Amino acid sequence: MNSRQKNLLNLIVSSYTKTAIPVGSKLIAQQANLDLSPATIRNEMAELEKEGYIFQPYTSAGRIPTEKGYQFYIDNFLATEETLPKKYQESLLGVKKVFNKYQPELVKELAKKVVDLAQGAVFVGFSADNVYYTGLSSLFSQPEFVQHSLVCDLSRVIDHLDKTINEIFSDINGVEILIGSQNPFARDCSAVLGKYEVQGQSGLFGILGPTRMDYQNNFNLVKHVKNLINNF
Repeated sequence: MNSRQKNLLNLIVSSYTKTAIPVGSKLIAQQANLDLSPATIRNEMAELEKEGYIFQPYTSAGRIPTEKGYQFYIDNFLATEETLPKKYQESLLGVKKVFNKYQPELVKELAKKVVDLAQGAVFVGFSADNVYYTGLSSLFSQPEFVQHSLVCDLSRVIDHLDKTINEIFSDINGVEILIGSQNPFARDCSAVLGKYEVQGQSGLFGILGPTRMDYQNNFNLVKHVKNLINNF
């Protein structure tokens, strides 16, 4: 993939993540500082589509990222050292200050706060048989979940969170992003997971959302929460 195509894919993923509207060449030409004609952009988008990074959901629509496209974005554009906006940090720190020692209730309160910042569901695996989750209404309010079948599929996943967490718990290190076919929770969703260690106890903190999620924001959130708990 050449640099021009990389920049286009970055723009398509970023735009579609924010709007949930397929991205066309005219929109890119108008909003992006690329100095490219719509015809050139269309040609490059055609190459990206040919290689499986984007696709056209219906005739005359713009393009949206495929799982391969999202994965390329994560592998090439995610800034692993980026920090959360200060207002987010202060919001999460405010939760921590309520507790004078580590306890599961702290993590539950952090999970509730992250729901508001991530637009997805948040779950915590304290152990294989002790799982907490919150934010389903936030998750199901996303445009993807107008499909009744998708809601039913994901609801079944939520019902068996403990089993899935037990299967993957030992495999998670640091903060990881699992999307589409790589996501053990649901193929139509993505998960951002972080394992924390505090006072001899370990747990898994995760955000579950549509494949069209703000990966940078959610990665930063999980990393920050992981560090908050670790440093208690």
